[in-house]
Amino acid sequence: MGILEVILIGIALSADAMSVTICNLVANPRLSHARAFLMPLFFGLFQGLMPVLGYYAGSLAGDFVETYSGIIALVILGFVGGKMLWDGIHDSGEDELEAARDHVSIASILAQAVATSIDAFAVGITLAATSEPIFVDAGIIALCTFLLCLVMVALGRKLGEHFGARAQIAGGIILILIGIKACFF
Repeated sequence: MGILEVILIGIALSADAMSVTICNLVANPRLSHARAFLMPLFFGLFQGLMPVLGYYAGSLAGDFVETYSGIIALVILGFVGGKMLWDGIHDSGEDELEAARDHVSIASILAQAVATSIDAFAVGITLAATSEPIFVDAGIIALCTFLLCLVMVALGRKLGEHFGARAQIAGGIILILIGIKACFF
């Protein structure tokens, strides 16, 4: 497999992470720069780590992950999206938004990184079958995800400032829909 194919795989795998990143920033445009930077960092890290895990542990856990990956993603993204939806509906004003500047917790970002990278585990299993150099491929996948999510941070901030609480409601709905898609399609 050539580098172009691996880049295309990286872009495809990063789609969910990009969606979650933009939803988080649209819903929380005042998120600190440090906390916002954790999203591309964690998402890229996990998108790179999961193919390596799939490559080496695929024969042991591959069937389990393939069977339950959609359910795991639905539960995690459904919970996070549901909380965003609840917060958007029960928005109590500008002061609370400022006070909740970093209410997207590190644990939440970590859970989202795991949920959006489960499909990369299956890619690792496939790469093992083709005898690909996993560390090079995983690095390319991680870099693609990191860079694309970094772009989504900037875009999400701009959209969030423009749309306010409506964006938080839309972001919550989108995360729930991504979870449903992962579970059923």
